[in-house]
Amino acid sequence: MNFLSNAQNKNGNPITMPNKHKYRLTLPLVLISAIFAGCSKDKPSAPPDKVPSAEKAEAGGDKVVTLSADEGATSGVHTAVLEQQIFADQLTVTATIEPAQDRYASIAPRISGKVDKVMVGLGEQVRAGQTLALVDSIEAGEAQSAYAQAVTELSVARSAAERAERLQADQIIPQKDVLRARADLEKAKAIARAAGDRRHALGLSGRDGETSKTPSIFPVTAPFAGTVVDKKAVLGELAQPDKPLFAIADMSHVWIETNLFEKDLARVKPGAQAVVTVAAYGSEAFRGKVTYVSSVMDKETRTVKARVEVPNPEGKLKLGMFASAAISTEGSQKALMLPNEAVVLVQGQPTVFVKRGEGFDTRAVELGDKRQGLVEIKGGVKTGETVVTQGAYALKAKLLKSQISAD
Repeated sequence: MNFLSNAQNKNGNPITMPNKHKYRLTLPLVLISAIFAGCSKDKPSAPPDKVPSAEKAEAGGDKVVTLSADEGATSGVHTAVLEQQIFADQLTVTATIEPAQDRYASIAPRISGKVDKVMVGLGEQVRAGQTLALVDSIEAGEAQSAYAQAVTELSVARSAAERAERLQADQIIPQKDVLRARADLEKAKAIARAAGDRRHALGLSGRDGETSKTPSIFPVTAPFAGTVVDKKAVLGELAQPDKPLFAIADMSHVWIETNLFEKDLARVKPGAQAVVTVAAYGSEAFRGKVTYVSSVMDKETRTVKARVEVPNPEGKLKLGMFASAAISTEGSQKALMLPNEAVVLVQGQPTVFVKRGEGFDTRAVELGDKRQGLVEIKGGVKTGETVVTQGAYALKAKLLKSQISAD
């Protein structure tokens, strides 16, 4: 540009550049400046290696939880070195709770009649021999009348025989009259016995005071103490021998019915101990034993029925519940076990806390079978690591709080 600035016209005056030439020179400079400015805006604000720790955690890195001295004293966190433990081998099966069939009764009258009165309701506890309902039956009335008549005739025949014995002793009547009186007595005894047997067969014997006024009304009673688990008796409806009015179950013992696959038959023997759990009571265990393994295999499912009998003194186990039964087998195995409370859910994944330095790492784990308040750890941690056994929920709360603060 020096040669332009020093140029002169023929009169000796300096030559001045037009404005349009100035624009031609300054426009490239403006474009270059804009390009450099745009590049500076696209430059990242922080180098890639300065990603915040929270973002690393979200990207799949370890989440570390640390506790202050005060928090450590109040959180109740306890740790233990993870070691393999030897346990009796178990077979875990799903099952349903059924009544013990030798303590279960469907109760129906032995003769037809109309339900005259219902004495108990569904779910009530009843004692042995307690009246459940009263039934009015014409057949019962006829049987009761025949029995009463037979008893009366027997009393008359007995009195006649005794009188004949006295008269014959005084030689007032001949011996043949005595023999006839004795024959009438034996006949009356046979008739009374037959009437009593029919009465007993119809379930009419042993009536209480409530039914003695009307011969046609008889009670339906409980054969043993238990709980009324089904009730079909309706006042005024017809009761028949083939239609049970009540069902009673002794719930102090229940049966856990399950099906065993063919491959597991050799592992389960009658008498084996079993631990039963249900969803309603969490990890609470109900102990019982195998009392029956069927000798017949279902052709369609290729399974065999098995039964576990479990005491149920408090009545917690209800009929129809789904249950899980862990049946002990003859073998044994080693497994890494932790208390159930040591495993918590973090973002829907079973997780444990592993000690690292002054803090605790979160570690996703794979769970196995549960037994006696413990859960098997099949993957995610290894033998020798120090794992939190108590206080995991306190650490989870601390973790969630730190994540919220970071966000």
